[in-house]
Amino acid sequence: MILNLEKISPFSWRIKKTPPMNAEVIIFASEKLLENIKKDKSIDQLIDAACLPDVISPVLGMPDIHQGFGLPIGGVMATRGLISAGGVGMDINCGVRLLLSNLEYDPKILTTEVLRELIERISQFIPLGIGGRQKANNLDLSLKKVAEEGVNFLVKKGLATPEDLGSIEENGRMEGASFEALTKKAIKRAQNQLGTLGSGNHFIEIQRVTKIFDLQIAQQFNLHENQICVMLHTGSRALGHQTCLDYTEILWQAKNYYGINIPNKGLAALPVSTNEGKNYFAAMAACVNFAFANRQVITHFIRQAWQEIFGSQAELELLYDIAHNIAKWESFDSAQDKVLIHRKGATRALPPGHPQNPQKFINSGHPALIPGSMGTASYVIVGTAKNKETFHSVNHGAGRIMSRRQAFRQISQKEFKESMKGVLYNLPYYKLADEAPSAYKDIEEVVNVLAKAGIAKKVAQLKPLAVAKGA
Repeated sequence: MILNLEKISPFSWRIKKTPPMNAEVIIFASEKLLENIKKDKSIDQLIDAACLPDVISPVLGMPDIHQGFGLPIGGVMATRGLISAGGVGMDINCGVRLLLSNLEYDPKILTTEVLRELIERISQFIPLGIGGRQKANNLDLSLKKVAEEGVNFLVKKGLATPEDLGSIEENGRMEGASFEALTKKAIKRAQNQLGTLGSGNHFIEIQRVTKIFDLQIAQQFNLHENQICVMLHTGSRALGHQTCLDYTEILWQAKNYYGINIPNKGLAALPVSTNEGKNYFAAMAACVNFAFANRQVITHFIRQAWQEIFGSQAELELLYDIAHNIAKWESFDSAQDKVLIHRKGATRALPPGHPQNPQKFINSGHPALIPGSMGTASYVIVGTAKNKETFHSVNHGAGRIMSRRQAFRQISQKEFKESMKGVLYNLPYYKLADEAPSAYKDIEEVVNVLAKAGIAKKVAQLKPLAVAKGA
């Protein structure tokens, strides 16, 4: 039940801390977005999270928030040391990376036929879909090394460059990972999944930069109008999913032993100082590293396909790779004061000057990548000093307004085709209806909420030309 939602600014709403809550709840949304948010249980899930012990006020909802498992998707929660598997989510380190080409958009060169050939070649290199397994490319990589060393291990194997490392959150390797902390079932499910895309909202998208909002920052990012880019969205696949399932059960079963009061199983949590909490953090970090490596292997094959189509001089430079399902110790009030920030379907956006920025982005703030739906624009944004209010967080995408089942029932083939005009896609309507633009919130409105609230600054808009998805 939603309690006393109070408007505190044109784009933010508060639920005051009342027993049994240990923190207040703040939601960033427009009036229109809030009406959709109220239709599911996401606000109730934020209130439940605010009842956890050790939580730091406020528990936050981003403009793309919608109901999830435990913490809602689009939720941000900081603690002094309590860690929750449901606060991170099923697809640990699901994330986005953006590759910048040295090609300009020319419809006479980048024809439908060329785009189709590119998507087909990428699909031959990279298994798509829920059961996709990497066999064709004969990857002989130690899963233990990948889980513990992340992209650093791939540099040694020639699948990444040292320059790539500096453009990945955590430099492509989260400290504290342990292969031994992963369950046997999670390890078994992860076999041969490195370098695979998965299904659902995961994608590889060929995009064109259509608008620059901040020329100075765009130049620092090497972004310019009419540039062709590639955006990639995927995560840790079955490894992260099984890790969340297994550790939710482990943390839930141990709560009584430690005397921890948890509102529901979806928020199962323990202090990270407990054996179970330590093991979950180590397993989560292993999944984080796997996901960084997964996106890197996919990048390696996209680069191969790219040069086959456009020639050896065609380059793809990694702008940034950022997670949106993760729990991390981060500086907040000062460099010495770190809190454990859970972002579930939310993206870190450190402002200029923040000491945890990658060195190359220390003066600008690192890029935050906000994909739209498969037929709508995506954005590159940066955080501002004001986003301390959100624990330096922004939304991770548009956010669903329809369940997958509802989308399949309600979105007609005609509506789908009209919404995808000008965008090439690789699967038939009946496999993609649940990913139609009308199944998602308006990306423009979602991004504008944080921009108008002063939490973030828009840098560039990119629109899709072609998209590859799995089913």
